[in-house]
Amino acid sequence: MSDWHTAPVAADDFETLLALRIAAMQPSLSAIGRFDAQRARDRLAASFAPQHSRWIVQHGERIGWYALHTAADHLYLHHLYLAPAHSGHGIGSALLRQLQQQAAAQGLPLRLGALKHSAANLFYQRHGFVLLQADDWDNHYQWSAP
Repeated sequence: MSDWHTAPVAADDFETLLALRIAAMQPSLSAIGRFDAQRARDRLAASFAPQHSRWIVQHGERIGWYALHTAADHLYLHHLYLAPAHSGHGIGSALLRQLQQQAAAQGLPLRLGALKHSAANLFYQRHGFVLLQADDWDNHYQWSAP
């Protein structure tokens, strides 16, 4: 049994989710000169859907969260963030494997985007995601069950 689980997100969790997102992304955004706290708030507010979001909880502490949306022809991992102190311990990999199993069970590919030049790109590539396209700021990936 794993020492973490997921739990529902509520609409009033927005500020805590935002703080965690900023903690996870600020180093990568700052490295490319793109960190702006207001832009981070606005981008999350524009896409925030509590019904599609889940906390990642370890030993009673909310250490991360993700948002998974279902489209007609794919699943889309819109967000996946872990608090920096909890990154690199295998939780993100275990969660991603669960989401890949879910996508495979539904017969759908799993898609996501990652900020260019972020370590997240290597993480997703190690888990079998293939680059579909790149735009000015993001790389867009897809994983399909073998």
